[in-house]
Amino acid sequence: MDHDGMGDMGGMDMGKHHFTHMTFFWGKDAEILFSGWPGDRDGMYALALVVVFALAFLIEWLSHCRLLRPGGNHVAAGLAQTALHAVRVALAYLVMLALMSFNGGVMLVAVVGHATGYLLFASSAFRRTPLRPVDDVDGAKGDLLPMTC
Repeated sequence: MDHDGMGDMGGMDMGKHHFTHMTFFWGKDAEILFSGWPGDRDGMYALALVVVFALAFLIEWLSHCRLLRPGGNHVAAGLAQTALHAVRVALAYLVMLALMSFNGGVMLVAVVGHATGYLLFASSAFRRTPLRPVDDVDGAKGDLLPMTC
């Protein structure tokens, strides 16, 4: 007799217990972005970390590159800017979803990817021009561009 209200669960195997971590943990047994990925193989976990690093790095590149040239069609330039913004936001959401795996390795490579991208594309480390303070929204001077959403 079925007293728990679950019946036979339609033939589902209840032997596997799947749970989602709600605190940060270290280890390769995580699901990142897709169900079942990267699985339990070390190489696939390393590939997942490389993908998260590349996504974070690409976000920084898109945030600080100059792909559009001035002097063209304003409507076309506006549409291109909108498309680039949409791609950047989509990539940022993918990194955020990867971080929601609560895996410490994913967190680490996301931060390192953003930091490496910022170092190469936005910091003064590889520029020939001297470092100048940035004007904040309130007119205050700072070392970083203001964060905006």
